[in-house]
Amino acid sequence: MKKLVLGILLMLGAFQISAQDDATNAGKWQARFRFITVVPNESATIQTIGGDVSISTAFVPELDFTYFFNENWSAELILATTNHDVKAINTSAGEINLGDVWLLPPTLNIQYHFTGSKLRPYLGAGINYTFFYNVDNGPTANSVDYENSFGFDFQGGLDYDLNDKWFLNVDVKKLFLQTDATIDATTALGATVGADVDINPLILGFGFGMRF
Repeated sequence: MKKLVLGILLMLGAFQISAQDDATNAGKWQARFRFITVVPNESATIQTIGGDVSISTAFVPELDFTYFFNENWSAELILATTNHDVKAINTSAGEINLGDVWLLPPTLNIQYHFTGSKLRPYLGAGINYTFFYNVDNGPTANSVDYENSFGFDFQGGLDYDLNDKWFLNVDVKKLFLQTDATIDATTALGATVGADVDINPLILGFGFGMRF
């Protein structure tokens, strides 16, 4: 009987702790849905044929989730994928269409939020790991290979409260991103060309968010 009573007391204690944790964590999460413009600030060092690179701007939706450690500090995970057309320009072989490539750069930021009014600015910084996938080689290259890579970013934004649950958001990020590309153009140029490519996009976003 003593063991049964002790077991019941332990279960009640665990339930009370769980309830307290749920109450403490209430409102510590938020999610945002944004439409973003990704504007590369590209440059490249291209072996053998010289020249530079041109990477197109992309317009895509973005989703992020934020967890608040306290009123001011939070961590944000940003999820989006973009498609970009790529060209080698001003090379000794002229302009070369290198098709397009998809980028998936999940990014984790630590943020500081300024509080005290409906308008809540924040600053952030963090790291990302970018995956390059679904590469279209274009009409010239036999194949184009992009190396996945780590990068980092800086962020600034504003949340404007509509009520206790919903808010509007404006966000600006600068992502520092580099990749090594290998272009097999043996059929057209008789060579395989390597390139060190800096993408470094500016990312502008506007959307809305929800706390839960």
